[in-house]
Formats: sequence, structure tokens, C-alpha cells
Amino acid sequence: MEKPPSFPDIMRVAAGDAAPFEAEPGLERRVLAHNQRMMLVEHHMSVGWAGARHSHPHDQLVYVVEGRIRFSCGPETFEMSRGDSVLVRGGIEHQAWALEPSIVLDVFTPYREEYLAPRQDT
Repeated sequence: MEKPPSFPDIMRVAAGDAAPFEAEPGLERRVLAHNQRMMLVEHHMSVGWAGARHSHPHDQLVYVVEGRIRFSCGPETFEMSRGDSVLVRGGIEHQAWALEPSIVLDVFTPYREEYLAPRQDT
């Protein structure tokens, strides 16, 4: 049985310590501070990027830092721009599209273990 990861009491991530990587075409990701209960992730979306409709067990808080996105959650579809936020409960299907180049902060609880898996590009 694999031992679960151990996290420090304080995790500080300096700007230069979180290298961005292409999570998929048009979507760049930086995994920031996190522990077993929470994770902060920065996403840079190119105009025209469209994420696949999906769900996951993690609650997700989305905050638009810059740009404009379309967001579909459950039966609703709406636009979000700088300063807007939305909370999506785990298990709810959702999807996003970048209407402009955009920067979005996502907070997940608990953390997204698959976001820490070794990447093929390293």
C-alpha cells in the first residue's frame, strides 16, 4: 500500500518556484500552495480554449483575475470577467471557454492529487 503524501504545516510558494506547464493545448497551469485539504492553481487560458465538460469530487472555487470566460455549470451558462467568482460543489458537471486571453485562480478542496503526478515534459 502506497503511503499518502505528507505536507508541511506551512507551504510557501515563491513566484519563481511554480513553473508553468501546458496542461493541454491552450491551457497553461501553475500549481501553487497546497496541502491535503486545499490547493491553489493558476490557469492561463488562450483565447478560444475550451475545456471538456467534466466533474470531479473536489469543491472548486473559480476567480477570474484577468480576461473573460464563459462558464457552464449544471443547467446554467454565464460569462465571467475580472473580479467574478463562482463556487462549484464537487460532483457537478461544468465546463469553461476562454472568450479572451484569461488568467483564472482555482481553489480545490481537497487537493487534486493528479495535479501533482509527474509530468511527461519534465
